[in-house]
Amino acid sequence: MPLAFDVVFGLTGDVRRNARALKQLRALSGLGARTLVLSLGPEAGETPLEAGLHVRVLPAPSGGGPPFFARVHRRFHRAAAAVPAKVYHASDLYTLPALAAAARRHGGRLVYDARERYPHVAATAGRPWVRRFWQGVEARHVRRADAVFTVSEAIAGHMARAYDIPPPRVLPNVPPLQNVRPAGLLREKAGLAPDAFVVLHQGQMRKDRGCDLLVAAMREVPGAALVFLGYGPFRPALVALTDRLDLGDRVRFVDAVPPDALLPLTADADVGVTLLEDTCLNHRFALPNKLFEYLMAGVPVLAADLPEIRRVVAGHDVGRLVDPAAPGALAAALRHVVADAEARARWRANAPRVFETFSWEKASQPFTRLYRDWLSA
Repeated sequence: MPLAFDVVFGLTGDVRRNARALKQLRALSGLGARTLVLSLGPEAGETPLEAGLHVRVLPAPSGGGPPFFARVHRRFHRAAAAVPAKVYHASDLYTLPALAAAARRHGGRLVYDARERYPHVAATAGRPWVRRFWQGVEARHVRRADAVFTVSEAIAGHMARAYDIPPPRVLPNVPPLQNVRPAGLLREKAGLAPDAFVVLHQGQMRKDRGCDLLVAAMREVPGAALVFLGYGPFRPALVALTDRLDLGDRVRFVDAVPPDALLPLTADADVGVTLLEDTCLNHRFALPNKLFEYLMAGVPVLAADLPEIRRVVAGHDVGRLVDPAAPGALAAALRHVVADAEARARWRANAPRVFETFSWEKASQPFTRLYRDWLSA
């Protein structure tokens, strides 16, 4: 009897909001794979996505900390164990133990996508026992995986040294090549004048991503408006900070849009910011989605001066680097970006060069080739 699904794909979070997962799933669809996506969400149910893809939404547990992750594990374990498949794809560390158990049970392959340096994320900073726990979980399963992917060369090298494994394959957070046309809607959605200079922060609003520093810096940057486009647990605190600093006329919040609708809005901005603070190894080695999304939309960037980000921004001359935690540096950098139209034009013109090096079409070939071989076996 043929298997109902070729691939079981697990993600802690809402797959409909995750650009990286959607790209991988579309690649699987292009191979004709029958894929069951196990995703967390607000309510249970099963939702068709596109050819060969089905999303089964598992109710998100309440609470936080160890009890939350224990409940996550149990839900993914029950769901994955019930589905025989050729490949079990863990799209984060938190689903890895459950997908590994299902792979062992059904004799399937195991793929692990280390989208972060999980034991070293911001939530484990200053908490060595938590970091050691997650490092132990990752070490146990990553050595048994048939394939491991990650987002940057630095994370790949660090994982290889930490676990004595071959370096994971690097699959960067870069969009497929596309001709992006501005939607002309970002200022309207933000309630700004058509000629307002827009500094855009898109994506999740979380602690240690420079969001609060960015709001505070806007006090010293006349002639520009800051727009947060996205969602995240830090948003209420940012709204409160905006009100406290009386910046409501120049700091605006726009709700998240689906990944496929994002880049035309991005293209309306004058500059995009990504300000990960150097508070953990994961930030230091990151290559965030938003960096490449800005550049694909032709928007120059103001970015935190971290090694992997520096390699893109300085290496291709597509924006300005800054230490967001240095007193006065962020406001000064913002004033420079707003005032220097010539630099912005140069950075914008250089943006396409980035994708001669960082290409989803090239970088995803090992991923596609691997799955093609396994699915045809």
